[in-house]
Amino acid sequence: MSGLIRSALWLSFFAAILAAWWVMFSMARMMGLDWIGRPQAMMPMEGMSSEMSGMSGGMDGMMEMTTFPVLFPMWAIMMAAMMLPTMVPTLRSYEDLMVSANGTRAGWVGVLLGYFVVWVAFAALITVAQMGLLASGLIDMMGISTTLWFAAALLIVVGAFQFTRTKEICHGVCHSPMTYFLGHWRTGFAGGVRMGLGLGAFCVGCCWGFMALGFVGGVMSLLWMGLATLFMVIEKLPQIGHYVTKPAGVLLILAGMGVAGYAVLGTGG
Repeated sequence: MSGLIRSALWLSFFAAILAAWWVMFSMARMMGLDWIGRPQAMMPMEGMSSEMSGMSGGMDGMMEMTTFPVLFPMWAIMMAAMMLPTMVPTLRSYEDLMVSANGTRAGWVGVLLGYFVVWVAFAALITVAQMGLLASGLIDMMGISTTLWFAAALLIVVGAFQFTRTKEICHGVCHSPMTYFLGHWRTGFAGGVRMGLGLGAFCVGCCWGFMALGFVGGVMSLLWMGLATLFMVIEKLPQIGHYVTKPAGVLLILAGMGVAGYAVLGTGG
């Protein structure tokens, strides 16, 4: 019986991830965006308006899409699509302690719930940030940076963060959830939620920058979502996670410098 419950929970977990990705893919298609989050060249504006007629059409529809009630659910679903896959090592670590430390399937669910609650809170925060960036003119209605200087600064800041003590501490917890469980173990569903909240907080501290990078090329870019998710999964793998953090920082800083150089040349900044 316990095996059936375990299988059902894991299948539901992966089904939720697939559903979140399907929703994001469907939203991109509805908005007439290609895989990098840009309007498809073959789709005229009239076509985009008809696709979004349920939102009032045209510019009115686009403005509606930049309000909190619309952006927040989008970010929450994006968190599910991008961050739940990174939880696999954490949930497996909890399972390893279920027998020796009196863990339960309810606690397993609690860890998952607590973790996701933190990321939903972050979704609300980054939604407010997006609205502020839009109001300041730094990004457009699609969440794409309107200036090369802002894109360059964001790349460099996120890249530099990879070398900070904060990143090291937060990544250490995400990279080795077993150590966190051993030091903060709580039993039952409530205990699982409490541990999930703690793990989620460290995870936000570790990965917030990769979410912010969505403003470089557009928050609806499926390419960015896929690459960021892949990197965050790799970064949390026990065998190789520690070896990719700083090289990624170097690449991001170099990319930012390249974008800044492009802006200096006056080709688009």
